[in-house]
Amino acid sequence: MSLTPNLLTIVNTSPLLYLHQIGQIDLFLKLYNQITVPIAVQQELEVGKAQGIDVPDLATFDWIKIASVTVETLIPNVIDLGCGEAEVIAIGLEHPGSLLILDDQLGRRIALLYNQRYTGTMGMLIKAKQLGHLTNISTLIQQLQDRGMWLTESLIQNVLQLAGELDNV
Repeated sequence: MSLTPNLLTIVNTSPLLYLHQIGQIDLFLKLYNQITVPIAVQQELEVGKAQGIDVPDLATFDWIKIASVTVETLIPNVIDLGCGEAEVIAIGLEHPGSLLILDDQLGRRIALLYNQRYTGTMGMLIKAKQLGHLTNISTLIQQLQDRGMWLTESLIQNVLQLAGELDNV
């Protein structure tokens, strides 16, 4: 999948949070030049900050644009779908051809139903390595797990294989 810098890239909470916590939030800038973050995601990060969680301060990044959903009826009304995921999907529907970056499985299934393109934190790590922005992602995967990111062993193995690091583990 070819990613172009001019493509609208809409990001959910967990990729922002986890890449910030492992010191890799600049991968968004390197891979996409600019990202769009829904208001609900910004609010989720603010709640986390109030709870003492290390979250990125979105206002300090000039390449992050905060956006609101303009067509409220596009927000999926699905039980168990978080507000952030719902707004990522809705903004994606408002801007066909966008790339969604979300890790939540339910959110990804709904995006697929709407024929939306998506990737997640692991996909970003693979792409960053392929483009030469990272030399090793197995260490970063361990750091993500240490910070609470839930990853299955099969997913880790698939990611490491795609990154050409399976023998390094």
